[in-house]
Amino acid sequence: MRSWAAPARLIHAPMLVPLAPTTYLSTMQLPAPFLALLALILPAAAIAQPRPAHPAAHPAPVRPANVPKPIGKWDDWQAATHQESGATICYAFTRARASAPVLPGRGDVVLTVTQRPGGRDAVAISAGFAYPAGAEVQMQVDSAQLPFYTANRSAFARDGRAVAAAFERGRQAVARSPAPRAQSVSDTFSLRGFTPAYAAINKACPPR
Repeated sequence: MRSWAAPARLIHAPMLVPLAPTTYLSTMQLPAPFLALLALILPAAAIAQPRPAHPAAHPAPVRPANVPKPIGKWDDWQAATHQESGATICYAFTRARASAPVLPGRGDVVLTVTQRPGGRDAVAISAGFAYPAGAEVQMQVDSAQLPFYTANRSAFARDGRAVAAAFERGRQAVARSPAPRAQSVSDTFSLRGFTPAYAAINKACPPR
């Protein structure tokens, strides 16, 4: 007669599902070796600890107080505002489309028109290099010759209103400047889009 034996009982261990790491750890920037260590430790720690009923709220991001706020872009010109000593400053700007000759190590060349509560039509060029002491810059818009004086790395229009009016009528502006090492340089700026950008900054910062 065949002997009978009870079948072995199978014991099923409950499946352990690791919980997600806590929020603050997932957002920290940690070195790679430490992250590898956390990969081994966190699943066990998550099982041992009860899951919170409500996840922790993320704090609202802190924004710098003086960040430029874009107004818009029109062809080659952009407009924006920023805060300066509690007042709103509006400006339109464009970068040089071409420069000759190309100077090694030169920074950005930017043409800006700014409206402030205490001053209108401040037209300036950021040259990307320091001008020689007492240097003068001549800007040509069509047939108009417009003088700029210089200070360090910037040039400023002597008559900003006349320059802005010429920009509204013209197609391009060419600034001829003395450069380091007794060189001279010509920077060409497109005026496409200047008129709507100029109207936008006048609307955002109207004259008082």
